[in-house]
Amino acid sequence: MTSTTAQPTADVATPTDRLLTAALIIAPLTYLAADSTYAARGWDDATAGVIHVLGAIAYGFVVLRLATWLPRASRLSAAIVLAGLIGMAGNVAYGFDTIHTSLGDTALVDQTGAANLIKPLGLFFPLSVALMGYGLITLGQRWQGVLVLIASIAWPVAHIGNIAALAVAVNVALAVAFGTLLWTPMRRVESALA
Repeated sequence: MTSTTAQPTADVATPTDRLLTAALIIAPLTYLAADSTYAARGWDDATAGVIHVLGAIAYGFVVLRLATWLPRASRLSAAIVLAGLIGMAGNVAYGFDTIHTSLGDTALVDQTGAANLIKPLGLFFPLSVALMGYGLITLGQRWQGVLVLIASIAWPVAHIGNIAALAVAVNVALAVAFGTLLWTPMRRVESALA
């Protein structure tokens, strides 16, 4: 028995494909706006915190985009999804912590007990960025992958150390690396899967 359901092809992008692909530029540019706002207004600025939350959510879609480009049976794809979604939760939490701090409350990172949960969750974000960099290298996008790997190392240095200039530079690097993938023909990426 044959199916009459139309099967998607590599040449036909679905709405989901377009959403995930658009995130490649939306996420790093949104996060660049967040870190630029932090650099201009301080690390406890509410507006920066709101933009931070939105950028962190957008990176969840970047995680899914990269994972769908890897072979379905790939352990790397599973690791990217696992680290990426946990990291997204931690990253969102840090953005909300900034909003919370801007209202005059104590930052969660300065608290003990249950508040410590934010720290390990947050570290999953740069881990997921490193895994995505490695994934890009395996897909033949070598210079983008190397740039993403370098950014993944600089990310915690910039954000834990509150080094605004480095945080902005990291986001510029991520915007260039992920953004140039928009002009990479899908067939070229998919051929790397074979």
